[in-house]
Amino acid sequence: MAALVALSVLVAACGSSTTSTTSTDRAGGSSASTAVRATGPVDVLYAGSLVHIMETDVGPAFDHATGATFDGFAGGSTGLASEIRGGTQQADVFVSASPSVNTSLEGPANGSWVSWYATFATAPLVLGYNPSSRFAAALRTRPWYDVITSPGFLLGRTDPAVDPKGKLAVEALDTTAHDQHLPGLAALASSTSGVFPEEALVGRLQSGQLDAGFFYANEAVAAHIPTVPLTSLHLGATYTVTVVERAPHPAAADAFVQFLLGAQGRAILTRDGLTVTSPVAVTGAARVPPSLRAALGLG
Repeated sequence: MAALVALSVLVAACGSSTTSTTSTDRAGGSSASTAVRATGPVDVLYAGSLVHIMETDVGPAFDHATGATFDGFAGGSTGLASEIRGGTQQADVFVSASPSVNTSLEGPANGSWVSWYATFATAPLVLGYNPSSRFAAALRTRPWYDVITSPGFLLGRTDPAVDPKGKLAVEALDTTAHDQHLPGLAALASSTSGVFPEEALVGRLQSGQLDAGFFYANEAVAAHIPTVPLTSLHLGATYTVTVVERAPHPAAADAFVQFLLGAQGRAILTRDGLTVTSPVAVTGAARVPPSLRAALGLG
C-alpha cells in the first residue's frame, strides 16, 4: 500500500507552455482544435477512485502526447477541496467524483478557486467482494443486503466526511435499511468501523482484510474485483474537471483538460469502465476561458 501512496505523491515544479494543433474530436463529438503540445508539469488533484486510470493510463498517455509532465495526487474529493481551500495543496486541475464538491470552492467566501466545471463521466456504485471470502458464494446467490449483516462479515467503505463515495455508501445502507426493514443495515451506516481512505480500500479487499466494500464500477474493473449490483439503487460517481483559479501552470492545465476530453482521453476512460458523458455538461459556461471553450464544445 505504501507503493500506491507513493505513486500519488504530488511533485511541485514550475513553468509550462502549449501550442495547438488540429484534431477531429471535441467534447461534443465535432471537429475542433484539441491536440496540444506542452512543457512543464501539471499538478492534478483527483478523486482517489481514479488512481488506476490517472496513474497508469491517462497520466502516461498525456505525457507522451503533449510533452508535459503529469503530477497527480489522489484523495477523497471533499478532502482535496478542503486542502485547496486551505492552501495546503497546490493544484492546476481538480477532478472530483461529485459536482457538489465544486460548490465548496466557489465564491469569495470559499476563496473563488472554482468558477466553472465540466461533467465528463459517470460510474455506478457497486458492492465489490473478495472471491476468496467465505461469503463469496452467498453474495453471488442472495441479496447483498442480507449477506453483509452476517456475523463476522467485514465490510469496507470510505469516510463520508472526506469522500462522496462514503456518503453514497451511507445512503445505500440507510435507504435499503428503510426499504427492506433491516435495522442492521442502519447500524452499519452509523458505525465508524470499516472506514478507510479511498486509495487504500482496494488493497485491503484484495489482501483479504475485507469481505466486501463499496466501490465505483471503474475501480472494480481496473482491479478485477467481482461485483454485485446494488439492486433498486441508482447511486454513483459523477466526475467533473476544472482548471483551478490562479493555477501555477495554467497552459499545461488547459492542455490536460483538452487531452482528457479529447478523443484519446475519452477512449481511455471508456476502456477503463467509465460511462463518458457526451457531450460534456458545463456548469458556469460563461466563465470558461477562451482557451478551453472549443474543447468543451462551447465554440
